[in-house]
Amino acid sequence: MEKYQVGSLCRNVRIELHYLPGLAYFAAISPFDTVWLEAAEHYQKQSYRNRCYVLTANGVDRLTVPVLDGTHHQPIRNVRIDYRQPWPDRHWQSLVAAYGKAPFFEYYAQELRTVLIANRKFLFDLNLELLTICLKWLGWKKEVRLTETFEKQVDDDFFDLHGKLKARGDDQSGSIYRPVSYPQNFGNVFVPNLSLMDLIFNQGPHSSDVLKESLRQ
Repeated sequence: MEKYQVGSLCRNVRIELHYLPGLAYFAAISPFDTVWLEAAEHYQKQSYRNRCYVLTANGVDRLTVPVLDGTHHQPIRNVRIDYRQPWPDRHWQSLVAAYGKAPFFEYYAQELRTVLIANRKFLFDLNLELLTICLKWLGWKKEVRLTETFEKQVDDDFFDLHGKLKARGDDQSGSIYRPVSYPQNFGNVFVPNLSLMDLIFNQGPHSSDVLKESLRQ
């Protein structure tokens, strides 16, 4: 994937669900009318499926949703969240510490907190609900659909981003995402590709413009 080029007739994109996805994720799906979420894959450990990154006074913090018996052989829709660990409180406290004084935090915070404390049983359902409110906040009217079977290759009328954005290893976000800086709460050096929460709490309704400018073409 050396160059990110979307054909004029390509209106569909396939991508997996991430937890509070990063800016590369939203920049990547921005040109498409229909987003097909990969619902038939197997869970991948150490991936964005259950983690995101935010910027705090102490630097970048990784927020991870703990899962029960998550293995590479487990269907993604069967992965259960582990509530033996108080992760919702930890994530919320980290977000408040990081963004409580950001310009748009109060505007979006309550809706986000409601989802985080809803005790969804499955990781997929949590991520889908979070993606839905993120798209709403951005004002993006996209059709979101779920795949029924896993295909290694998709038809030509799909742009395939499945597995391209990785938390470690062979990450290909650089072919998709061109960081566009905006004011952040902490530090003197801009940190790119954090969770959308960093952008939305700091830029609010201007977030969509930043993301579309961040798409490498």
